[in-house]
Amino acid sequence: MPNARSVVVFDAFGTLFDVHSAVARNAASIGPASVHLSEIWRAKQLEYTWTLSLMGRYEPFWRLTERALDQALARSPEVDPVVRDTLLTSYRALDAYPEVPGTLARLKARGARTAILSNGDEAMLADAVASAGIGGAFDAVLSVDRVRVFKTDPRTYALVEQEFGCGREDVLFVSSNRWDVAGAVAFGFEAAWVNRAGVPDEYADLAAAMVVGTLDAIR
Repeated sequence: MPNARSVVVFDAFGTLFDVHSAVARNAASIGPASVHLSEIWRAKQLEYTWTLSLMGRYEPFWRLTERALDQALARSPEVDPVVRDTLLTSYRALDAYPEVPGTLARLKARGARTAILSNGDEAMLADAVASAGIGGAFDAVLSVDRVRVFKTDPRTYALVEQEFGCGREDVLFVSSNRWDVAGAVAFGFEAAWVNRAGVPDEYADLAAAMVVGTLDAIR
């Protein structure tokens, strides 16, 4: 267990919020392809952030989320595209993982400053936080929209230092995305990987300080 840090920063989508809950909530109207559809949607959403960043281009994350869903639907012809608008509406109010409120309350009780650092644009994050009822738990909600490049570009992690006036050694960064953990470690943060699915580790030279199954272990 790493030493307690004074600033604890969370990734949003996949870490605090279940990115598959939008499809799961509408599975009955989607049919048997719902899981596959959700997996393509998420994979394409992330792929677009990486390719745009490598090209030196930027578009807001919501636009990429829409585009990724369109690609997922195109690859799932058995799904009625009429569900598109419903899925996008659901994505603005993703389910928070059940341990999120307790984790945030525990961190605030010990005096930690807490934040979100996300690829999501500000409107997306505002909707997600408000829907989950956890807005009061954060000292800052930081979007990469401020620097117009996606994680894992170092400029995104630098937003934390700029916001809090802290050193990298003061920060614990928490993400369910192993590539995001690697980016944070490369930047100089201590990081915790929330490995909910128990998948094999990678990026061995950019190791997480801790690997946990849920956010309950974050202190």
